[in-house]
Amino acid sequence: MFFRNLSLFRFPESVTKSIKNLGKDLESHRLRECGPLELSTRGFISPYGRDSQELLHQTGAFSLVTIGAEERLLPGVVVAEELADRIAKIADKEGRRPGAKERKRLKEEVISELLPRAFIRPSRLSAYLDAEQGWFVVDSASRKAAEDAVSQVREALGRFPATPMAPSESPRNLMTGWLIDGKLPPGLVLGEEVELRDPAEAGAIVRCRRQDLESDEIREHLKSGKQVFQLGLVFDDRMGFVLGEDLVVRKLRFLDVVLDELGDGTAESARAELDATFALMTLELKHLFERLEKWFGIPRPGERD
Repeated sequence: MFFRNLSLFRFPESVTKSIKNLGKDLESHRLRECGPLELSTRGFISPYGRDSQELLHQTGAFSLVTIGAEERLLPGVVVAEELADRIAKIADKEGRRPGAKERKRLKEEVISELLPRAFIRPSRLSAYLDAEQGWFVVDSASRKAAEDAVSQVREALGRFPATPMAPSESPRNLMTGWLIDGKLPPGLVLGEEVELRDPAEAGAIVRCRRQDLESDEIREHLKSGKQVFQLGLVFDDRMGFVLGEDLVVRKLRFLDVVLDELGDGTAESARAELDATFALMTLELKHLFERLEKWFGIPRPGERD
């Protein structure tokens, strides 16, 4: 269950007290089945899978939650085709075309008739809270999905002042400087992926993969004024990722030296496997987040925030 993408938020120390009751708070916000006339529902499900009723997994200061959703698939083209058919029948039978108000009513009728027969698509999204350091970590690179996860936890807790990171140092400028000077902070080395952009509106974009980032080709792009918007990095020889100027961590992968610590992967149960991988992941990411906080100036927000 290693996370693949990390959208990061920070919350003040005062939230730690409410997190202690998180398991109980989640109970009244379980995912329920999508009703016949509902487009979607959202709520918490068990991190252990469908056979478990537990909604929270905890390891020390870390609390893992899983947000589930059910969405009815009703393509707009299907609704439009059925609506056009009904309008055509009225025109043939009564010799008139329905007005805007009647078309709206007909569309609502079409949707209510088709919805109960629409397929349901389930989805799940994992996130965890670090009560000790004030991080909320969502396994998604989508800003909307990440903010929806924050909203879901806020609804359960009643109050959850988690905010996107506000670095005091510009990630774009810092990462561009790393690439130009070749001087990265201790523990970081360049990976093999970069996205460079001309900061001017509608400027050129260059994306490179499996590329030597110290090559003359890259240097020429930097000399022309392009800046780093995403940069592939390796941290402490333990994990690789692509860091964006929005500080979203993409394509996270743990290297063999970390995976070897899990042993042969023959855990006695799915629960034991989850416990082992979650404990290892959060410990590794704790070290990374400490460095991110230092490199970019991302203090934990105070109560006034």
